[in-house]
Amino acid sequence: MGTRSPVGAQPERALVAPRPTRVAAAETPRAAMASPILVGATIVAVLYFGREIFIPIAIALLLSFVLTPLVNRLRRLRLPRLVAVGVSVLLTLGIVAALATLIGIQAADLAGDIPRYRTTIERKIEGLRTSPVGHITDYVANIGRALHAGGKEAEAGKEPAKAPGGQEPARPAPPASEPAQGSSRGSSQGSALDQGAPGPKPVLVEMTATQPGPLETLGTLLSPVMQPLATVGIVFVVLLFVLMQREDLRDRMIRLAGSSDLHRTTGAIDDAAGRLSRYFVVQLALNTAFGVVIGIGLYVIGVPNPVLWAIFSALMRFVPYIGAFLSAILPITLAAAVDPGWNMMIAVTILFLILEPLTGQVFEPIVYGQSTGLSPLAVLVSALFWTWLWGPVGLLLSTPLTVCLVVLGRHVEHLEFLDVLFGDRPALTPVQNFYQRILAGDSEEVLGHAELILQQCSLSSYYDEVVLKALELAARDAARGVLTAQQKGAMRTALGELIADLSERGDATAESTGEGGEHACSPMPVGPAPDALPEAWTRAGAVLCISGRGFLDGAAAAILAQILEKRGIGVRTVPFSDAATARIERFEPGPARMACVVSLALNGEPTHLRRLVGRLQARMPGVPVLLGLWLAQNGQSDRVARAPEGSTEASGQVASLREALEAVLAAVQADIAGTAAPEAGAEARLPEPAEA
Repeated sequence: MGTRSPVGAQPERALVAPRPTRVAAAETPRAAMASPILVGATIVAVLYFGREIFIPIAIALLLSFVLTPLVNRLRRLRLPRLVAVGVSVLLTLGIVAALATLIGIQAADLAGDIPRYRTTIERKIEGLRTSPVGHITDYVANIGRALHAGGKEAEAGKEPAKAPGGQEPARPAPPASEPAQGSSRGSSQGSALDQGAPGPKPVLVEMTATQPGPLETLGTLLSPVMQPLATVGIVFVVLLFVLMQREDLRDRMIRLAGSSDLHRTTGAIDDAAGRLSRYFVVQLALNTAFGVVIGIGLYVIGVPNPVLWAIFSALMRFVPYIGAFLSAILPITLAAAVDPGWNMMIAVTILFLILEPLTGQVFEPIVYGQSTGLSPLAVLVSALFWTWLWGPVGLLLSTPLTVCLVVLGRHVEHLEFLDVLFGDRPALTPVQNFYQRILAGDSEEVLGHAELILQQCSLSSYYDEVVLKALELAARDAARGVLTAQQKGAMRTALGELIADLSERGDATAESTGEGGEHACSPMPVGPAPDALPEAWTRAGAVLCISGRGFLDGAAAAILAQILEKRGIGVRTVPFSDAATARIERFEPGPARMACVVSLALNGEPTHLRRLVGRLQARMPGVPVLLGLWLAQNGQSDRVARAPEGSTEASGQVASLREALEAVLAAVQADIAGTAAPEAGAEARLPEPAEA
């Protein structure tokens, strides 16, 4: 290990300036206002107080995604845009009007039948009181009454005490003037009545209602539906213009978002719009099918007004997680009120318990994937936020609106923070995630992270593309001097435990066991079968993995040794101290066929590596020494990495675990080929058998 410089001495200048470990920040809009919080509060206030306008606009935009495929199909039939848009909008308006009429008729019918179910409800409530559940309820009620009585007694103890003898304290006598006035008033009234003086004559008042005029009658009838009709009118007017000006709106969005690559941005926005259209159409179709099946099931069971509950269930499925279960409450309650027994309620409950998981867990992943692109917490928060902002309509629109915002954040650079906050993609790359966990020294999380990625990667690919790149981040932070000794020790411990835990895992060499996953890795070199290896390469210590003097070089050497060992090659790890100048004479190479020096050095000319290679060559003449500077693969420390060439006696130089593995396997293949050639020549010189 290196020695510390004396206090006050100038530190050795680094040949390549160390760079900090950077995690690119998500792009946020550059607001001209003083604070982003003020901008957010202003936007929320505008959405809240302007909800009468923004709710129809939001519904119209979502409907435009649903109707775009229909408009495109009509356009392919060579219909003018105006005709295609008009037909689509009129068709949608007819469907909405029909559904509203059905809901109104069914709701009126249900309201008229509810009084007939009163006797059944009262009988079931009485039956519950006599059941064990009722006894438990009475017991709890008795406890509540006892606590309430105890509270009253405590309050009574605070009242004023009685006078001695059990009598109440004497109240102050009223003023003397009061009874005199009262008696004089009473005497005067009595004298007036005795004299028989005539009182005031009563006036007969008759209340008559004026007949309202035609305009007043029309206003009374239309006032409850004026606001919904106005909302529907705004929705379809905005929808008409959005469908007519779709390309123009897209171009304006591109101009607002800004882009240095117009072609790429246009393609991304078109792709996002297409994906959103397909998602909303499929979701609408799936929820409609769910409502139809629920309606048929309720009709078969005998629940009144099945059409109403079918429409209600289809609408509530737009609410994530809890929508379907909320839609089941009213039909179950109605079934309990209609049926004198409990069979109908149990049947309705079973219908929802079977159909909702079947739709959510089987059909949804098949139709449009398992996820909406939102994290579960984002779905919950968005539902709460939009419900608070726009009420029940906001609850229905919460998931579609949030999906639109996340897609916008993925394709518009300045809105990337929306994807980071609400999207379901990992916020950190696998390399950054691994480094953050070993930096915290959490071995359990490190192993869990490895198990997750190893479902899609081979072990050697995981080491090469995740672990070693994370060690590069650690080496750069160490070169900057931001890592404490305690953090370095925790990292070494976590890496050692990880390597030990993965020692029993096989090294699958497939390109990727996942299908297009985030962590799909490239394949690593495949060597000969273990039983085909020459005996000299299977002995313990056939390959010496010698670490540099960096604090992570030992882990890197252990990784190389583990990967070679899984391919049947005998290895031995050697710490830097065993090959130091003071101990090189006692170093025993054993049956070594090759030595690999591994270093993750970043700063300074690697003089100690040149000297180490020279000592190894002097100690092991004839044994090739492979020099591995694994942080040279990005080309950022290329001058450091390539400095030993020509100035050391290293037999080869590699810049990654992959290259080191290829070099060792090439040497093994050369030995196999050299052994097979003489045998082939000997077989060629054998005499041919005599002919019979």
